[in-house]
Amino acid sequence: MARRSQQTTYPLQTLNRFTLKLVRSLYFSQFFWGVCIGITLLFILAYIFPGLFGMVKLVFVLWVVFVLTDAVLLFRHPKGIFARRDTPEHLSNGDENPLQLYLQNNYHFNTQLEIIDEIPFQFQRRDVLFEAQLTPNETKILRYQLRPTKRGEYNFGALNVFVQSPLRLLKRRYRFGEAQMVAVYPSFLQMRQYELLAISNRLTEFGLKKIRRLGHSMEFEQIRPYVQGDDVRSLNWKATARRNELMVNAFQDEKSQSIYCLIDKGRVMKSPFEGLTLLDYAINATLVLSNIALLKQDKAGLITFSEVLGQVLPAERKTGQLAKILEILYKQKTRYLESDYETLYANLRVRVRQRSLLLLFTNFETLNALQRQLPYLRRMAKEHLLIVVFFENTETAQVLREPTANTEQIYLKTIAERFYYEKKRIVVELQKYGIQSILTAPKDLNANTVNKYLELKARGMV
Repeated sequence: MARRSQQTTYPLQTLNRFTLKLVRSLYFSQFFWGVCIGITLLFILAYIFPGLFGMVKLVFVLWVVFVLTDAVLLFRHPKGIFARRDTPEHLSNGDENPLQLYLQNNYHFNTQLEIIDEIPFQFQRRDVLFEAQLTPNETKILRYQLRPTKRGEYNFGALNVFVQSPLRLLKRRYRFGEAQMVAVYPSFLQMRQYELLAISNRLTEFGLKKIRRLGHSMEFEQIRPYVQGDDVRSLNWKATARRNELMVNAFQDEKSQSIYCLIDKGRVMKSPFEGLTLLDYAINATLVLSNIALLKQDKAGLITFSEVLGQVLPAERKTGQLAKILEILYKQKTRYLESDYETLYANLRVRVRQRSLLLLFTNFETLNALQRQLPYLRRMAKEHLLIVVFFENTETAQVLREPTANTEQIYLKTIAERFYYEKKRIVVELQKYGIQSILTAPKDLNANTVNKYLELKARGMV
C-alpha cells in the first residue's frame, strides 16, 4: 500500500510543479482586459434587456474558446523562443559600451515580443524595454548601449521575453540567463583610441595640437615614408628621388624616462562632471597617458594618495606593466578626506630617486588652497619635472558666457568671474616657482595631458 501511495503522489507532484510553472509564466495582455470589460458591460446590458442574454452567452463562449486557443498556441511548444544577451568581458567607465540581444523565433507563426533586460542597479534605468516582431524561424539582433559612471562590479539579471501569438490575448514569459557579473574598468576604450592614433602618428587629428620639435638626437635610426607631423627639415631628398615619394630620416629619441602619475584621491576630487567624478577623469587620463608613454619607450609608474599614501607602482617598461596599472586603477577606493601632501613628498624622496616627470592630478579652487600645499610642490619641483593638472569649473564658465538680464544674474556673474580669476592666479603662482601646470575642462583632460607630455618630449625635457 505504501508503494502504491508513493506512485500516486509522484505524478501529482509533477503535475503541481508543471501547473505552478505554467501560472508563473502566464500573463494577460491589455487587449484581454479590454475584452473582459466589454463582455462585462454586455452582461449588464443583457440584465436590462433580457433578449440580448443569449447572444451575450455566445460571445462569452467564443471568447473562452479564443483564450484557450491562444494558450495552446503559446504553451504547446516548450522552447518557442530563444534569447541571449551578449555583453563585453569588461565595461569601459565613462564610455558608451555596446551590448546586443540575440532573439530566435521557433514558433510556426508570427510573434510579438517585449524584451525587458535586468540591467545593474547602478545605471538607475527602468526603460530598457524593447519590442520586436518575428516571423517563423526568424532571428534578430537588438543593439543598445550603456554608459557606466563608476568603477566596480556590475551585476546583470535575467533576460525576460514576453511573447504573444497573433490573437494577442495572452502572454508567455521566458527567462533566459542567470546573474552575470561584469567588471567596469577605467576607460580602456579611450586608451585604445589614443593608442591607434599614436601608432599611426595621427594624434593631431584627435584634437592634439602639433608640437614644433626644437631638436632631436643625432642617433640615426632609419629612413621611412613621410607622415603628417614629421619635421620637414628631416627630409631625405636622395631617398625621395629614388622612391618617388617623400622620405624622412628618423632619429631615435631619448628613451626610458620615468613618468609618474600622482593621483589625489582627496575631497577635492569628488566633484562630478557628466556623471563622473574628477577622480575618475584622472584615473582615465592616467591609463591613456601611461599607455602612450610605454609606446614612446618611456617607463610608466603610478602613485595614489589621500590622507594616507595609497598604491605605489614603480615606473617600469616591462611586459605587463600596463595591465598592472589598469588593475590598480580599477581597485581604487577612497573616503574623500583631506589629502596629505607632506606624506606624498616624503615617500617620493624615498621611492623615486631618479629625476622623473611627475603629473599630479588634483584640484585647487582658491589660491589659499594652493598656498597650503605650495611648500611641498616646490620641493618636488626641485628634484623632478612637476606638472600640476587641475580642473576648470565648467559651470562657472557657462555662467560667464550667458548674458545678464537682472540684478541676480549680475551678482552670479561677478562671483563666477572671481572664481575664474582665482584659477588664473593659481597658474601664475605656479609659474612663479617654475612649476608647469595644466588647467583643463574635465572632458579635455586626456587630450591636454597627452599634449603636454608630447610637448615636453619634443623639447627634450623628458
